[in-house]
Amino acid sequence: MSDDTLDLRVDDLLALLAGDRPATVAEPGTVHGPGTGTGPASAADGRLGGDPLDSVASWAPAATRFGDFRLVPVRPARDLPLLTRWMNDPAVAAFWELAGPDTVTADHVRAQLEGDGRSVPCLGVLDSTPMSYFEIYRADLDPLARAYPALPHDTGVHLLLGGVADRGRGVGTALLRAVADLVLDHRPRCTRVVAEPDIRNTPSVAAFLSAGFRYAAEIDLPDKRAALMIRDRSLRHVL
Repeated sequence: MSDDTLDLRVDDLLALLAGDRPATVAEPGTVHGPGTGTGPASAADGRLGGDPLDSVASWAPAATRFGDFRLVPVRPARDLPLLTRWMNDPAVAAFWELAGPDTVTADHVRAQLEGDGRSVPCLGVLDSTPMSYFEIYRADLDPLARAYPALPHDTGVHLLLGGVADRGRGVGTALLRAVADLVLDHRPRCTRVVAEPDIRNTPSVAAFLSAGFRYAAEIDLPDKRAALMIRDRSLRHVL
């Protein structure tokens, strides 16, 4: 029996005692690429109450060695040209697969903004400069939960760095650690932050490892073979 399976049973019992429903765990099925959180998920969907992600827009800034960082929910009228430019960067397009006219990016973002709040697209703003894109999503309510033993309130993260100058010098690692800390600070019911970068994207996997995530498994998703990365609340001050 794996540690994750044991954790799932204990957490599900605690969740049931607290009145929560555990996430449905099934065989690997349909999972979107970056931007998961917009497709069908578990049977718990219809019972969502309040804000599934505890008001990302209100989360406080985080201090990093590169400056003050905060998540700002996307507003298409303001942010679409910038996001489209980033999505058409070959290094980004190779893994996000959203290159093309602004309608491609607009459709991707709109699917989240018009959903029930289980996925929130955000600009990552460093010292007042938008320089990255994040998607914060409820992994336990996402099709991703079919590919691994999800725990209630697992929170997922997708990231891209917009500027070439910010790549390869530790910025991604710093932001991933900051965002994981923000999730754990503002979502007390969340015990794990998860991610599923393409296994071929070695710089991304390395950044997650350096940010305190552990490599949990390789999982097969419809569009990629992914590295399941997990940052545990219980190991937050160790890794």
